[in-house]
Amino acid sequence: MSGASGKAPPADAPSGEEERLAGTADETPAEPPRAVVPRWVQLVLLPLAVIAVWAVAKAAGKVLLLFIIAGLIALILNPAVAFVQRPRVPRGLAVLAVYLGFFLTLAGVGVLLANPISHQVQRFSNNLPHLESEANKQLAKFETTLNENGIHAKIVKPGKTALQSITDKVGKSAGKFASFGTALITEVANAIFNLVLIFVVSVYMLLYAPEIGALVRRIMPTGDGSKADDYPVLVQRAVSRYVGGQLLFSAIMGTSTGVALYIFGITGIFPDGSKYAVAFGVFYGFAELIPYIGPILGAVPPVLVALFTGGPITALWVIVLFIGLQQVEGHVVAPQVFGHTLRINPLLVIFALLLGLEVHGVIGALVALPILSVLRETAVYLSRHVTFEPWDRTKRELL
Repeated sequence: MSGASGKAPPADAPSGEEERLAGTADETPAEPPRAVVPRWVQLVLLPLAVIAVWAVAKAAGKVLLLFIIAGLIALILNPAVAFVQRPRVPRGLAVLAVYLGFFLTLAGVGVLLANPISHQVQRFSNNLPHLESEANKQLAKFETTLNENGIHAKIVKPGKTALQSITDKVGKSAGKFASFGTALITEVANAIFNLVLIFVVSVYMLLYAPEIGALVRRIMPTGDGSKADDYPVLVQRAVSRYVGGQLLFSAIMGTSTGVALYIFGITGIFPDGSKYAVAFGVFYGFAELIPYIGPILGAVPPVLVALFTGGPITALWVIVLFIGLQQVEGHVVAPQVFGHTLRINPLLVIFALLLGLEVHGVIGALVALPILSVLRETAVYLSRHVTFEPWDRTKRELL
């Protein structure tokens, strides 16, 4: 009776489904409170910290660069180490397995590229006398054209002398490289062993990555507990995205260059393009790793060969080809590849590259953008979790 005659629930009372959804909403991680930086810290400690960091960086010099490179390598390889470690593999064994896989992959790429590049360099070395002869013919034609227009200049003999010197040097270098082309892996191994200290430091960083991550989490403001708001994870993802995007970008541009030069060769626009397509493509792909000046450096060898073998018109066609490739690179490939990696103002990118080049040369320019990616993630993270105590004080506070 009491159940039948009981009062009905109010119209605005929450139903069971609404209560369940409300409970789910309450379980969502709440945003942690922001850390407030007092005014005295802003006025005293922050300027002193900036000066101290600058002094340490200046004193450390190359040592700091070494640790930065080792840190970037550790950030790149740490996801692979974590993946290998999943089936309860000891972390030291996982680090060893990842490095062995890295070196074997590097050696495999060297084996695949050494023979075709060596063959094409040998062909180029054998073709140098023909290139010299064609270049001298082009110089003679240019001198005749100048004389016919009333400009009397003697450039053939000096040109021959310069070309002969260049030919001898290039021939010796190309011949030496071709004769030891199959030993390319050994050269790569020597370069790796020259950087052994960097890899040793990176190994230790990988071994102690959990402890380093825990230390960083204690230093930085607390996130909401999710991976999307975990500072070490965000930094690692930023560096991995940049490196992966850069390698993909170089591979696309190198392959596109090789294919385009091969098409120019088989169509007769640049006959030697098909002969050296692989070598020129690989060189252009590696040159793309050098920011801004890389595309120009990568285009120099094929343009010079086109100028010496086919004359100004052929060289002009090759220049047009590279201009077109760089337009596609800047307007299609780069936005698609780097659209989800850097996300940084181009002015800051240029400033970082120039600063890195000024401080540590080409190596500084190469590590400038990954460092800039880390700084960007740091700034975004701190902007979410740190606030500065305002300086506008009311009259009541001043009394």
